[in-house]
Amino acid sequence: MGERVKLSVHGLKVTPLRQVTDERGAVLTMLRSDAPEFAAFGEVYFSEIQPGAVKAWKRHRRQTQNIAVPVGRVRLVVLDDRPGSVSRGTLDELELGRPDRYVRVRIPPGLWYGFKGLGRSPALIANCTDFLHDPAESDGREPDDSAMPFSWDVG
Repeated sequence: MGERVKLSVHGLKVTPLRQVTDERGAVLTMLRSDAPEFAAFGEVYFSEIQPGAVKAWKRHRRQTQNIAVPVGRVRLVVLDDRPGSVSRGTLDELELGRPDRYVRVRIPPGLWYGFKGLGRSPALIANCTDFLHDPAESDGREPDDSAMPFSWDVG
């Protein structure tokens, strides 16, 4: 993903990440405290997703997500339905994973997002958030919710 990604959703940011590889393996960067997008450290967690599986939809009201996919491939879809947002009603769809699309995606609060596992093996999603998980500050919807203008069956 060396090319510049054109995004529609206001506040969504994609940052290419460094990979140092040799015959023994790779070192993959994700987020440093001196990165312009870094605000605070809450927690890091990993989410595995099986090929063809969908994990959607989720929205955090206060928490910022910093997503990277170090193993496998996923489709990430982000929808803006924030009241008053300049990009309300738009969505961005990104394919993430190594070796060519190893990036960090910063998802600010208030945006709906979800993932679909691609390829033939499970993918691993890494998420570094700006504060600890609090179920009371997030909302969820089913993948096939008719209020969401996206079909996970396509692509």
